Amino acid sequence: MALISLEDLEGLDEQLDDEISDNPEPMDEEDGERLLSHWQAIASTHQVSVSAEMTGPIREMTRNSQQREPLPFVLMSRHEKMGEVLYEERLYPAGNWVRVSQRENLYEQSISMAFMKLMRFICKENSAGRYLGMTVPVVSNIQVIDDSRTFDKDVETAFFLPAEFQSSPPRSSDPDISVVHREPIRVVARTFFGTTTEETVSRQIGLLWELLDLGDHFHRDHYMVAVYDNPGAPRRRNELWFIRRDL
Repeated sequence: MALISLEDLEGLDEQLDDEISDNPEPMDEEDGERLLSHWQAIASTHQVSVSAEMTGPIREMTRNSQQREPLPFVLMSRHEKMGEVLYEERLYPAGNWVRVSQRENLYEQSISMAFMKLMRFICKENSAGRYLGMTVPVVSNIQVIDDSRTFDKDVETAFFLPAEFQSSPPRSSDPDISVVHREPIRVVARTFFGTTTEETVSRQIGLLWELLDLGDHFHRDHYMVAVYDNPGAPRRRNELWFIRRDL
C-alpha cells in the first residue's frame, strides 16, 4: 500500500473522525481500511509499523473520540505575555494509572508502540471485556541521562483510568501492562504543537528552562510529555511538564 505524505494528511484525521463519529451505523470494511492506511502513513514518519490487527482498536477509538474524559487538575497559576499563555502550574490528584514501558531505538518509536498496546487494553483486551473509555492526556515519562540531553531508552507511557474504574481497575491480558497508583503531582505545563520526537521534546525542554527561573524546586532529569490527540492527528496538541519536587 502506497503511503501518503504529511501534506496529504492535513485535516484528514479530523475529517475521518467526524465522518465516523457522526455515523451511527457500524463502520464498514472500506472505512476501516481508510483509517488503517491513515495511521500507517503517520506511523511511518516515526519508523513504526501498524499491522492490520490494529484495525479493530483504531475503529473503536475513532468512533469514541468525542467521549474522552479530561484528566482532572487544580490550576495553581497561569503566566501570560501579551495575551499568550506561556505556561501554567497545576496540581494533579492521586489515582490509578494504566502504564506500559517500552524500549525502542528512538523515543518516538517507544511511545508509538506503547500507545498501541494501551489501545488494545482499552478496546476490550481487559478483564471487563468491554471498551473502557479513556482520559486525556496520555502521558509519557522521560528520564534524561548524563549529558542532560539524551533520553533513556526505557520510556513509560500511561493514562489515568476513567472515573468509573478508579475504585475497581480492570486487569490487562498483556503482562507488559499494569495498573499503578500514583501520588499527586504538581507540574509546570507548556503547550506545543506537532510531533513528539526526541528532537522536538528536547527543544521544548530548553525553551521552558529559558522562560523559567525555578532554582532547585523542579526536577532536571525527569520530565513528562502529555499528548491530547491520537497519533494519527497531523498536528497534535501536546504539553511539556516540569515536575515539582514537592507539592
